[in-house]
Amino acid sequence: MNAEPEEIQYAEPLTVDQAIAHLKGEDRSLRFYAAWWFGKFKVVTPEIIRLLTTALRDEDDRTPEGGYPLRRNAARALGKLGALEAVGALIEALGCSDYYVREGAAQSLEMLGDERAIGPLTSLLDNGLMANSFELIAQQPDASEPYDSVLEALGTLKATESQSKVEVFLKHPTPRIQYAAARAMYQLTGETQYGDRLIVALMGPDLQLRRAALMDVGAIGYLPAAEAISQTLAENSLKLISMKGLLEFQVRNNPEGARSAGAVRVMDLMD
Repeated sequence: MNAEPEEIQYAEPLTVDQAIAHLKGEDRSLRFYAAWWFGKFKVVTPEIIRLLTTALRDEDDRTPEGGYPLRRNAARALGKLGALEAVGALIEALGCSDYYVREGAAQSLEMLGDERAIGPLTSLLDNGLMANSFELIAQQPDASEPYDSVLEALGTLKATESQSKVEVFLKHPTPRIQYAAARAMYQLTGETQYGDRLIVALMGPDLQLRRAALMDVGAIGYLPAAEAISQTLAENSLKLISMKGLLEFQVRNNPEGARSAGAVRVMDLMD
């Protein structure tokens, strides 16, 4: 459900000063573009962080359906810019009525890695659980919360206190959310059964779901998935991104670095 406008086009290249002026201005389309631009090109100053944080509470740029486009771009940009000073505002944005603002905030809180986000993110999972029970509310496939992003964030944040709630989402009716839960459970427990679930997903019949599983195994650096990644029926570019995740994990976590058996195995498959 990623609505980020990665293919935004603009008539002329922006300077930093122009982008700041746009974000301060009244033209909603230019403000929207500037917020995206800062995140895309990772341009950061204290003023930019302040303006983007203020934009998280914007009321002017609103769609007829009630969405907040500027807030969405601001939420995503703050994570890409490593704006730890915006953690409080991003946590507040988890309560926004706009699904995509909540999604962007969850993704940015994952990037920022601040444990203060664990409680508020876990509260979003509660919206999909029956009161006082570890059972899912019967849901339509179009989930009311960005559960995949929330689950991924909790896994990255090592939110072991939320493990019992994360585990319930392995049974969610939406496969993509099941994968996110498996990814998080592997990060929280280290148990291979959860990584193996993602390997099975790599062989599924739906291309979109295979793509999602590629990103998940890459994100957790699950080495047993290496051969399955190489054989997945998906774009080579995505397989390389997934393999890169495995390789970076091996290099980062092995004393032998790029010379380790795991890293060599991945590099051979990448060739």
